[in-house]
Amino acid sequence: MIKPPSEHPAHRAPAAFSYEEDAPARPTTETNRGQRRPGSFTDDIVLTADEDDPFLNPEKDVPPIPVAVPRNRGTSFAKIAAAAFGVLFSLAFGLWTDSLIRNLFSRADWLGYTALAALAIGILAVITIVIRETAGMMRLTAVQAIKSEAEAAMVETKPAKARALVKRLETLLSGKPETAKGRAALKATEGDIIDAPHLIALAERELLAPLDRQARALIVNASKRVSIVTAVSPRAIVDLLYVLYEAARLVRAMADLYGGRPGTLGMIRLMRDVLAHLAVTGSIAVGDSLVQQVLGHGLASKLSARLGEGVINGLMTARIGIAAMDLCRPLSFHALKRPGIGDFIGDLTPSMTSRDKNS
Repeated sequence: MIKPPSEHPAHRAPAAFSYEEDAPARPTTETNRGQRRPGSFTDDIVLTADEDDPFLNPEKDVPPIPVAVPRNRGTSFAKIAAAAFGVLFSLAFGLWTDSLIRNLFSRADWLGYTALAALAIGILAVITIVIRETAGMMRLTAVQAIKSEAEAAMVETKPAKARALVKRLETLLSGKPETAKGRAALKATEGDIIDAPHLIALAERELLAPLDRQARALIVNASKRVSIVTAVSPRAIVDLLYVLYEAARLVRAMADLYGGRPGTLGMIRLMRDVLAHLAVTGSIAVGDSLVQQVLGHGLASKLSARLGEGVINGLMTARIGIAAMDLCRPLSFHALKRPGIGDFIGDLTPSMTSRDKNS
């Protein structure tokens, strides 16, 4: 028999009970009140900026390469000693040549005249070499002067120095057909009033952007050749010699691209600066950072030992190319992005990286 609603017993407030025998009973809402006051947790939360988030920016995982700068060249005791001994050997060679020619004249006149003609030809050849090497060194010095003056002109309030510097940059790159469009665009802005930083940034985008694309192609091609040859070569000495050969070719090509065109002495100077930069930054050998960059992209489990060694040698060649790019480029990277080692990993292992992206 169903009781009417008025006859139902009084309702009881709901409570929570634990089903485990050893667990204490959960306190009810009435007993939980007044034990703890709510607090604020916003002070303990630190939000990561989007540009620093490694999940939003995977390239953050690759450490940046320090910018290569030319070494300071001043007077040293080694240079003084080399100059002194050079003068001494020159005097000794002159006395020996004079004695030789006199002895030849004493034997026969035609022998003496032949020796004089050979001496004249040799002196003309030496003068030509000195002029060519001096011109190459002056071109390299002009590139470094433009770079240093550009950094100073960017903080000037008046654009006069920046305009003169852009003119010098146009003259330096006038022989490059890739810069014709950029030179025309800069010429069209001669009557406009542009701040010094914006003018130099415009010159960098218009004149150096096409050359930067070619520089990147040079680095990629050299790195691929080194990667393939060192992966299949049977001897370590072959790897070393070929890496040195490709590095010298890459540095010379980079200097020619940016208007340096060094001679033999200028090439030795550039190679010394590049090797000094790599030695200081610890990049001359296959270090942990290079290995971690390859491992971080998931390539170690997919590559054989020889192929992995070739990839690492290719990355080391890319670092040499980036250092040469820093030294030979007439303007520092401001308006354009400086290439990093992570930009070349996909070029050296395209099938691996595309497979990783698809997976």
